[in-house]
Amino acid sequence: MDFKIYENCPLSEHTTFRCGGPADRLVVAENKEQLLAALELPRPMILGNGSNVLFSDAGYRGTVIKLGGNFLKLSVRGGVVRAGAGVLLAAAAKAACAKGLTGFEFATGIPGSVGGAVYMNAGAYGGTIADVCFEVESLPQTDTFDFSYRHSAFMEQGAIILSAAFRLRKGDPEEINAKVADLTAQRKAKQPLSYPSAGSFFKRPEGYFAGKLIQDAGLKGVSVGGAQVSELHAGFIINKGGASSSDVIGLMHLVQKTVFDRFGVQLVPEVRIIEE
Repeated sequence: MDFKIYENCPLSEHTTFRCGGPADRLVVAENKEQLLAALELPRPMILGNGSNVLFSDAGYRGTVIKLGGNFLKLSVRGGVVRAGAGVLLAAAAKAACAKGLTGFEFATGIPGSVGGAVYMNAGAYGGTIADVCFEVESLPQTDTFDFSYRHSAFMEQGAIILSAAFRLRKGDPEEINAKVADLTAQRKAKQPLSYPSAGSFFKRPEGYFAGKLIQDAGLKGVSVGGAQVSELHAGFIINKGGASSSDVIGLMHLVQKTVFDRFGVQLVPEVRIIEE
């Protein structure tokens, strides 16, 4: 197939943590036919915006596939937003809000792709993909979504998201803009957006908030190498500069052990860690 293969491609350039070693090869698939051909290459793995994944310093001994071309198409018609899996979720949400549609405001600050967001049922500020998603094209085709907290049937089956459709309702443009502005202000005030990270690092334990547990354990500002528990929001592990993946993973283990020893709660990473 007519696609470009990039050999020994540094994954630090393709993840929001800005760390991780090289992939043996990286391919950009622009349509379904190219994607199917790329999936025949050794150890294929789809990578969206890289906002919820951490590759080891050794990199990835296989093929990383990025989605371009047809997978970047976005349309808003009536109350329906249709987006290819490679579209940034925030871009899809902002396009909907610009058309006076409400229900997608929560996603305007989520940094992942549509495919990744549907795959893990991403959410923020009380809203989730499950609230608005009604149609998904995937490989293999999966018509039962089974959405729950940071979970979907696509995750269980290892399906690849190709595109998704979201049903929204007409709203008041001033109210929509005000809500987006409020959520943006909250993110800027409470989240360390100026540093590379993967957002909230741990899943929310039942009955608790991960960030509060980490803060109450006295871990705010604690570092391993260039990785640090954010002083602004303890639920974030950030790359303060020059962090290796080993630094991030080492800090993750330190946080998990400290919180478990102190509170008896096992923190589970929300970030997908790819280790060779």
